[in-house]
Amino acid sequence: MILSDHTVRVWLFQQATDMRKSFRGLIVLVKNQLQEDPLSGQLFVFINKRKTYMKVLYYSHGGFCIWMKKLTQGQFAFSAHAEKKKSMSWSELQWLIDGVEFEKINYRKRYKLPSKSEINSL
Repeated sequence: MILSDHTVRVWLFQQATDMRKSFRGLIVLVKNQLQEDPLSGQLFVFINKRKTYMKVLYYSHGGFCIWMKKLTQGQFAFSAHAEKKKSMSWSELQWLIDGVEFEKINYRKRYKLPSKSEINSL
């Protein structure tokens, strides 16, 4: 993808999307269904019912952009849910694009530096 900001927030729309939608249709989904601001610079990911087509909508440098991928074989590891949206990390988006089922990945515990307030409470 052209975007390389790993700190940007990513939202997956967890319902199948009609891929005939372009900028205006996807912006309406972001506003009405996801309850998010499409001008925020966040990434909004949409996948069709057959799980073969993905669109990513984002706002950058004065205009909206759509990144699209259509698979010639296989499907994206995606299943529709009752919840409208799911927050994803940049890594999870890359895994989704590459065909990895990130929901089944087991994350190992990592050391986290305690905050000053946690240190003071000791």
